Order: sequence, then structure tokens, then C-alpha cells
Amino acid sequence: MIKKIGYLLVLCIAFAACKDKSGFVIEGQFKNAAAGSKVYLFGLQKDQAKPLDSTVFSEKGEFKFSHSTPEADFFRISSGHSEYMIIAKNGDHIKIEADLSDKNLSYTISGADEANKLQELNKTKNQYMVKINEIQRKFDEAVAARSDQRDVIMEQMRPQYTQEIEGLNKAVLKFAQENTSSLAGFYAVNLLNPAEYEKELVAYSDKIKSGFNKNPAVTEFLMRMAKLKSVQIGQPAPQFSINSVDGKPLKLSDFKGKYVMLDFWASWCTPCRQENPNVVRAYQAYKDKNFTILGISLDKDVAAWKAAIAADNLTWVHASDLKDFDSPTAVLYSIEAIPSSFIIDPEGKIIAKNLRGAALDDFLNKTLR
Repeated sequence: MIKKIGYLLVLCIAFAACKDKSGFVIEGQFKNAAAGSKVYLFGLQKDQAKPLDSTVFSEKGEFKFSHSTPEADFFRISSGHSEYMIIAKNGDHIKIEADLSDKNLSYTISGADEANKLQELNKTKNQYMVKINEIQRKFDEAVAARSDQRDVIMEQMRPQYTQEIEGLNKAVLKFAQENTSSLAGFYAVNLLNPAEYEKELVAYSDKIKSGFNKNPAVTEFLMRMAKLKSVQIGQPAPQFSINSVDGKPLKLSDFKGKYVMLDFWASWCTPCRQENPNVVRAYQAYKDKNFTILGISLDKDVAAWKAAIAADNLTWVHASDLKDFDSPTAVLYSIEAIPSSFIIDPEGKIIAKNLRGAALDDFLNKTLR
């Protein structure tokens, strides 16, 4: 009887150790790691990496970290110029393998539910990255052989490159939509360009389950998406007051009764300056059809702003808070990249967003008949 009790006690202790919830463990082995060189564990707080621990590689490139976290969260393993994302929670025992000589930063991860999900995402990403990198290699070789034909080669290869990028984005989005209760899904959706996938990101935010919304990154995302909802197509355009280029106050309501395009740009923004000729053509073509433009600059330098207006022949009304992306108007409209634009109908409702080039002309031609 004593022996049996002793055996059960040992078994219980072993079982408890396996199920230790007080922290998590990350064990790794990296190829081409110099013995004695350092590897670091970082936590992520508001997109900033916070150092948590460090150790040195063994002769076999092995290392181990033990840490704890209040909730499942994102962590990063870093050595030299190589960085690898980890998702961990207390009780996890995660294994990671990588090759520090791999420029693609491929890695395998296992040992916990979120780790397995992250591995699934990484496998999908890597399949596309192999193709994308091969296209880039062929482009570089072709340009090296015919440097004077660079633009021609780029146009020839652009469709294939674009196809693979779009395929990657669709695969990442599909993964996120199928894993709304996983931090790996949340990580996936944040790999997408918000300017191109705004609608999908807002829809995703509505589907996130409450299991991990105490996570600071998730909380910040949900707040950002809630603000973004207020400037979706079909919503009333948020009202604001701002100073014109002449220093006079003006309001969005001053344009009520007209179709108005809010054009967020800046003199220092190269894509904005490249798009300006298209905006000028649209303004000239439709300014007599109850259409106007309100240019809202994120400049801080008044002289540079005014010089760009003159140089690009932007003859519509201009205004700015002169506070870069901290502009209250830019914050109100959730501007995270420029150029960004909103078309507002005479009743003050947003009817289109971020139309450029031919798409802008087509929309105005159909709308302003």
C-alpha cells in the first residue's frame, strides 16, 4: 500500500510539473549560430520591443528561455539581424528551429496550440515568399544584363509579381477569417495593408471573440477599428474645423450641397505628388458639375506646403493643422497613410474612398452626370 501511494504521489508530481501554469518555456536550436553569441527574448508593447531576457547559444546553437505572462501574448526571439515571432501563454512549452543564414527568416515552431497555428500561417507565407523571391531574383538578373531596359522588364514581370502578392494577401486573410479566436489569426490580419483591406479589417474586428481582448495589441486594434467604422462608405462624414492656407478657419459644413473630395496629402509625400496630376485632371473636368476638392495637408512646413501647391497647380481650397499625422482632422478620419481621400455627397455622406487615377475619373463620370 505504501509503495502504491508513493508511486501515485510521484506520478501526480510529474503530472503537475508537465502542467505548470506559472510560466512558459521556449527551447530553440538555430543553425549557423556562433557558440557563445547572444540570443534575446523581447516582449511587444504598443509595437515597441521590450527586452525581457537574454542568453548565449550552446555549441549546438541551442538556447532556452523561461518567462511568464498574464495573458497569451506576442514575443520575439532575436539574434543579430534575425527576428522570429512567437505567441505564448503560461503553461506552454514551445520549440523553435531556424537557420540564421536564411535571408527569408523561415522558422518552424511547435509545442502549443498558438504555436501550431503560427506554424501553419508561416508555412503558407513561405510558399508564396519562395515564388516572390524567385521573381525578384529573375528581375535582378535581367536588369543586370540589360540595365537600360529596367522599366520595360519591370512592366513585363509586374503581372506575375502582383499575382503572387495578391495570392499571399488572400491566403493570409483567409487564415485570419478562419482563426478569429486565435492570436495567430490576429497576427495574420495585421500583416495586411490597412489601406487596401480596410473593409476586411473592420469586418474581422467584429468577429474577434472575447477570449483574448485583454491583450493590449488586440485592445488597441479594436479601438482603431471602431474609429475606422465611423468613416466607412455610407457613414456621415465627421465634421471638423481647420485653418485654410490663408490662416482663415473653415468647416466641412461650408461645402454642404456639393460633392467634395477630401484629399489628404503632403508636400513631402512622393506618392501624393505623383498622384496630383490625376487629381488636377479630375478637378478641371468636373469642377463645373457641383464638384470641388478640399486639400488637407499633413505638412508642418508652411513654405514647403505652399510651394508644392503652386508647383503642382493645385487650384482648389487647401487647409492644414500643420501637425503631420497628429493633425486632429487626420486622426478624426483615421488617416494612417497618404495619399488618402474621401468623396462626400451633397448631404454629407461618404460615398467613396481612396480612388485614384482612372478609378477616380470613372466614379466621378458616373456620379456627376
